[in-house]
Amino acid sequence: MSIYALKPKFQNLLRPLTRALFNAGVTANQVTLAACVISVALGLWLFIDPRPTLFGLIPLWMFLRMAFNAIDGMLAREFGQKSKLGAYLNELTDVISDACLYLPFAALLHFPALWVGVFIALSIVVEMSGVIGLMVGASRRYDGPFGKSDRAFVIGALALAVWLGLPVQGWQALVFPVMSLLCALTIVQRVRRGLAEASAE
Repeated sequence: MSIYALKPKFQNLLRPLTRALFNAGVTANQVTLAACVISVALGLWLFIDPRPTLFGLIPLWMFLRMAFNAIDGMLAREFGQKSKLGAYLNELTDVISDACLYLPFAALLHFPALWVGVFIALSIVVEMSGVIGLMVGASRRYDGPFGKSDRAFVIGALALAVWLGLPVQGWQALVFPVMSLLCALTIVQRVRRGLAEASAE
């Protein structure tokens, strides 16, 4: 079970806002790019200036970014704004945004920078393994256990803990290795299910 499964309910809540944005002339690609620009700016700012009091911005933005992602998807599907450029932007901006939002944790001493880097790399491969499903005759795979929404939830919780100034614990050094393992399992799951779906077709 992945948090991604809750996406339809979230979209229903955002549908009136999406319609209002469409009526105002906002496009799906504009929403996608805006979310990426904000993510990159926030991630680089916190990496350069990793004050714990600023890490509270990460969970706030993670939630808002989920709304941005849902809105751009609905604009594309439900309001006739699908495009080939939009497909590229949707995938590329997601991995760029995620990498930048994970990066500030490498500037904190209690999270090993090496493992933050490994986690960022594996997170990118997770999304690649989902997209490659389309190349082998399957659908775009979103299987868990550690998809984009799940990673956003955990990263948001970690940032909240940093912001609240919770005491540094020894187990925190294991957080990114464990998340990296979950990413590896997700890659295997997406490849297996993608191949199974393609074979069934």
